[in-house]
Amino acid sequence: MELVLLVVVSCYTDGESGGASGLSCMCSRIGLEAGMPQKKAFQDSIYPDTNVNVLQDEVQCIVTLRITLLLEDHIIYASSIWCIAFHAIVAMNKVASDQKAHRAYDPKAKHTLFRVSSPYTPKAFIYSLAFTIALCVLFLLRSSIQTSFSPSTSSWAFVSTDNYTEELDRMGEMLKRSVTFLPLKDLRFSDTALIGHTWFMSSLYDTHREGEVQYQEFPSESSQGRILCIKGHDTHDGSWNYYGLAWPGFLPDNATLLKGLTFVSYNHYNYDNIWHGLSSMVPFVAWHVKNGCKVGPARWILYHWGELRFNMGVWLRTLMEATFDGPINIEGFKDYGAVPVCFDKAVVMRHNEGGMSREKRMEVYDLIRCKARTYCNVTKTRMRTKRGSPEIGMTLFMRTGPRSFRNESVVVDIFRKECAKVDGCRLSIAYANNLTVCEQVKLMSSTDILVSPHGAQLTNMFLMDRNSSVMEFFPKGWLKLAGIGQYVYHWIASWSGMRHQGAWRDPVGEGVEKCPYPEDDRRCMSVFKNARIGHNATHFAEWSRNVLRDQVNVRKLEQATSSRWGDCACTAS
Repeated sequence: MELVLLVVVSCYTDGESGGASGLSCMCSRIGLEAGMPQKKAFQDSIYPDTNVNVLQDEVQCIVTLRITLLLEDHIIYASSIWCIAFHAIVAMNKVASDQKAHRAYDPKAKHTLFRVSSPYTPKAFIYSLAFTIALCVLFLLRSSIQTSFSPSTSSWAFVSTDNYTEELDRMGEMLKRSVTFLPLKDLRFSDTALIGHTWFMSSLYDTHREGEVQYQEFPSESSQGRILCIKGHDTHDGSWNYYGLAWPGFLPDNATLLKGLTFVSYNHYNYDNIWHGLSSMVPFVAWHVKNGCKVGPARWILYHWGELRFNMGVWLRTLMEATFDGPINIEGFKDYGAVPVCFDKAVVMRHNEGGMSREKRMEVYDLIRCKARTYCNVTKTRMRTKRGSPEIGMTLFMRTGPRSFRNESVVVDIFRKECAKVDGCRLSIAYANNLTVCEQVKLMSSTDILVSPHGAQLTNMFLMDRNSSVMEFFPKGWLKLAGIGQYVYHWIASWSGMRHQGAWRDPVGEGVEKCPYPEDDRRCMSVFKNARIGHNATHFAEWSRNVLRDQVNVRKLEQATSSRWGDCACTAS
């Protein structure tokens, strides 16, 4: 309802021609009105003993002032200021009239209405009115700033503090009850979990600028200032874990609020495999870089198909500890039971590296590489031979069991002979399964050419210097049956600034179990997937010569321009 202040003023003049005019006023009742102003002009007179009927040339000046306000108590303040001003005006007029009281009143005399010589002219009246309105406005602005959203404590207030408190409590309860928890895994999209949108937190969309990482941040403009809450910790069915958004200060009943930055990861695969685990962590590092690496996460929450996970592989954990300069705390919700847990700041990743440009990915891998070397105390200087040639490290990163070389010793001899022909070439042979994380970091830091069968151990390639080379080997059958996943190490080579020099695919498959189906039948992949790899001495020798020559030229160019070692600078993009 509109709140209106009604001020009705009756003004009249008296005095003789050529004399000072007097001004007297009467204020009507001042109060609240909803609708049109009251027509009754005079109800309460400032000077009730004044006989207005005996005065000639009476002038009725009716001024209606309508001020729309938001708070009822402000109206009383404004009304008081207005009446005080008119009390002062009338008081001054009464003094002036008393000074002229010795003059006889002559009804035939010509009276002047608001003489120019009078200090109480219509202009003065308008000025006083404007001045009073200005005071009211200033008062209201000051009061609104100081007491915004606070109930009035004035004894004149029409709405009591208790009423305000009750209303706020009622609204708070409504906000708490408005939190709706939905399943983390939306089964409606189970058949298309990796296509288009996502089945994880399916009601929300990501924040994404072209070339940047895709993420959700809470609170944010897109969440309308609400924070993320999670309920449930099922490890077998993600549809029994729930998420919701709540207003800060109005959390669901019994909810626990956790302070600090929380990283929430969704991975369609798992966190033990170093390739799949790394691909799920890269977007968090990208967000970290985007925000200037100011604050690391206080905790991580890991989901696999919406199901809670409590661990990540040692390799991945070590790299994340190095990157974020501190231990990794994986939240298990064991201390909170079935009650909701809310986070005052959370970042959610659902799409791994999807959407990031090559340049942004290279920035991320540069930072992880540098941080890992610092964490593992890896320091070295690029050496030259006596002839001035750059040192070239060639590493055969071997596997045991599935996808290993059938005649490993023969393969090693081929590469050793070719390496010996190049001034400055140094051959190393290593097995990923018997090296610590920091030993792998150190090995890759001195490697310029990585020779290895297809497998997760190739993920280490990004720990080499930029522009290093990769030679990859596959068992029989992979080209036709393995699908797009066989190219993941082509991708990471490009994203991390390496040079993938191609792949050799065993065409014979000597000693491989025979598939009971036609070889182009997808069911044969179960036979070929973990088969061992043969060799071709002529092809391997020629291939290694070409890669060595190319790598020597690359390193010579780099040494002539700048050092490949830099700092771990992290700046916001």
